[in-house]
Amino acid sequence: MRHTSLTTNCTRDMTKPPSGRERSIVALTLSLLGSIVTAQSLPVSARAFAITHYDVELRPQLDAHTVDGLVSLTVQVPDAGTSHVTLNRGVLEIDEVMEGGRPLTFQIDSALLQIELPPGNDRRARTIAVRYHGRPTSGLVFAPEREQLYTIFSTPQWMPSVDDPGARATVRLRLHVPRPWTGAASGRQISRRPVSASVDVVEWLQERPMPAYTFGFAVGRFSEVSDRESGVTLQYFADGFSPDEIRAIFGESRQILRFFEERSGVPYPWRTYAQALVARTAGQEMAGLSLVSEEYGRAVLADRTAIGLLAHEFSHQWWGNMVTCHAWTEFWLNEGFATFMAAAYRERRFGRATYLADISAMRTRYEQVVARGNDRALVFPSWNRPSADDRTLVYQKGALVLHDLRERVGDSNFWKGVRLYTRRNFGRSVTTEALRLAFEEASGVDLRELFAPIVGVDAKR
Repeated sequence: MRHTSLTTNCTRDMTKPPSGRERSIVALTLSLLGSIVTAQSLPVSARAFAITHYDVELRPQLDAHTVDGLVSLTVQVPDAGTSHVTLNRGVLEIDEVMEGGRPLTFQIDSALLQIELPPGNDRRARTIAVRYHGRPTSGLVFAPEREQLYTIFSTPQWMPSVDDPGARATVRLRLHVPRPWTGAASGRQISRRPVSASVDVVEWLQERPMPAYTFGFAVGRFSEVSDRESGVTLQYFADGFSPDEIRAIFGESRQILRFFEERSGVPYPWRTYAQALVARTAGQEMAGLSLVSEEYGRAVLADRTAIGLLAHEFSHQWWGNMVTCHAWTEFWLNEGFATFMAAAYRERRFGRATYLADISAMRTRYEQVVARGNDRALVFPSWNRPSADDRTLVYQKGALVLHDLRERVGDSNFWKGVRLYTRRNFGRSVTTEALRLAFEEASGVDLRELFAPIVGVDAKR
């Protein structure tokens, strides 16, 4: 099977609602992804330490577009010879680093923070506190005209952290917000208390280890509507929409939840799933939370079939957040899967012809990349400065690989493989090899030839 006929470039004019084939899963998801990964992320295998917990207190200033924060890191240092801890910091300024009340020496190297460790005991947890401030230019969106504040993918832009999908930790977030505000964050809300006449501190705790890029929040002067499905509380946040409109926009969520639980064989992993309409975004997933734009919400009101982006972001709760690429170089395992699964959901809701139209749209866009001479294997040598064509490959070529796999092994074996891959790797970071092995086991078909161009190697062992 040739793989020079796969995928879609998903960039589009974000000022216009989706139309025609662009109402597929991929229509609104890529415009903010040009700088999603820092060029200096360190893979787990190259790191002599592990951060197991982040405890962060954040004081944003909406009008000034600034943040002040304090994050305490629980750091496991298995080797007594480890001399430093390195974090991604975006554009944040570091004020001080402390351990047990004593200052630690640190250095700034571009977007990295390197903390020097005094000698310590072997295999013990150390607690290191970092005080910082900054004016993020990405990763944290300030919308004072709408009284909204929310995160978009790049956690180091608002909290020093390890920007590596293979590294997992828990997080406790205490966020200072104006009293009228509400919203959601990664984890469950455990408290809200006043700290002044007009400001509350809202606290969330994420107790399951997750990659730091899935940490985030959306807060503002929102109205909230809720629903229930399969024991999960569905929370919908929006401003400027009536309760009936909010329910109409997000009402598909109950069926989407059931579909992904069925196809994955794994229950949704959280007690709540929050979705928010925010001033501007191409769409963003976080642990237990996703964001779409108000413009997109209006597009769904105008056309009830335009639910691909909602399905795409929801699918990341399984594929991307819980089953995660082990490195950004295999980002297609996150985004190709989500793009495909949203198309599969549209197939369930609107029929085979809709699914095939989505696949055809992907293939047309992908062929444009091929025509420009920019096709390449889906496992990248690096993911430092991805181009628009690179992102097309990750999303749409990735989805088309899964479509081709479905055609190759048949529906029954394909969905058996999806369940095996998801169950086996839930809560883990994986490589493309893990995907191939799961589908070979499920189908009994040798898939080396199919996967060779994906990883860029010879199919022969």
